Amino acid sequence: MEERDSEPGILLADRGYDNDALRQDVRDRGGQPEIPTKRNRRIQHSVQRPLYALRNRIERCINRLKNSRRVATLCDHAASSSLSFAHLAAIRLWISFAHAA
Repeated sequence: MEERDSEPGILLADRGYDNDALRQDVRDRGGQPEIPTKRNRRIQHSVQRPLYALRNRIERCINRLKNSRRVATLCDHAASSSLSFAHLAAIRLWISFAHAA
């Protein structure tokens, strides 16, 4: 996050990123952290469930893209070649989704 120039609107993350320093950094940049708290914390922060459900959709999409072996292992040394194979995997995923509907 230090390298990004843009200020985040909302940060969606899982419980692994639940710490006060990260939450404060997002707030200082003008964003809102949507991170569920760990069960052992004294202060429990609430999250908006419909908004947090979007994170699950993104993770499932990335998992399906990783089913393509070449995308998962990133065998190519050139960034443009790796991005091209990620695009091909996304197109393959989209075609299977579009024909199912």
